[in-house]
Amino acid sequence: MSGVMKRMGMIFRAKANKALDRAEDPRETLDYSYQKQLELLQKVRRGVADVATSRKRLELQLNQLQSQSSKLEDQGRKALALGREDLAREALSRRAALQQQVTDLETQHSTLQGEEEKLTLAAQRLQAKVDAFRTKKETIKATYTAAQAQTRIGEAFSGISEEMGDVGLAIQRAEDKTAQLQARAGALDELMASGALDDPTGIAKDDLQAELDRLSGGTDVELELQRMKAELAGGSSAGQQAIEGGTGQSQSQQQPQDTPRFDKQ
Repeated sequence: MSGVMKRMGMIFRAKANKALDRAEDPRETLDYSYQKQLELLQKVRRGVADVATSRKRLELQLNQLQSQSSKLEDQGRKALALGREDLAREALSRRAALQQQVTDLETQHSTLQGEEEKLTLAAQRLQAKVDAFRTKKETIKATYTAAQAQTRIGEAFSGISEEMGDVGLAIQRAEDKTAQLQARAGALDELMASGALDDPTGIAKDDLQAELDRLSGGTDVELELQRMKAELAGGSSAGQQAIEGGTGQSQSQQQPQDTPRFDKQ
């Protein structure tokens, strides 16, 4: 069971990977990566702004402490000038405590200033990287789009694309049906001409009847021609004899000298 489960898991991962590969569009992936880089750059800039704000706050506190230290120093001098050494000592003690705070704040200020400079430099480098990636991204997208268009055009010309393949199959089916109908029509004509099939309308005739009609039509023409010759001769009796003679001659011509042969189809 363990081997079967591993095999099923491998097959599932392979099919999932293939489906994802078909669904993946490199242009969308590049746009997504560019968006993530912009978000990272925005976070770095926000960090630079936060550090700069903290540095500015420390500078304000330093200015306040230095102002208080100067004030305490002036108070100590005045107290000493008035002979109040105790007040002068108290002012100098407070000034010393403030001076320690000023030293600590200056250390923090120097640290924040260094961090701000590092973040600023990192933001500049990241900005340059993002700009370069954007240019490369647009170049790759344009190249991919052109290659995709060329591939589709080539598939259309070669007829291997899905759309053109459907059109080709439709044309092939239409040609096959047309050829089948033409063959069926030709076969029916041959069968009806040979008499193998009866014409329900009675219009079509077999080859034997057609030959008899042709011979009868020729006899009628000969009789009409002899009658016209007799009328031109001017004698009715002579014309009658000419007609009878013509009839006899025609009947002699109707003897089956060249009996037509009919090949069975």
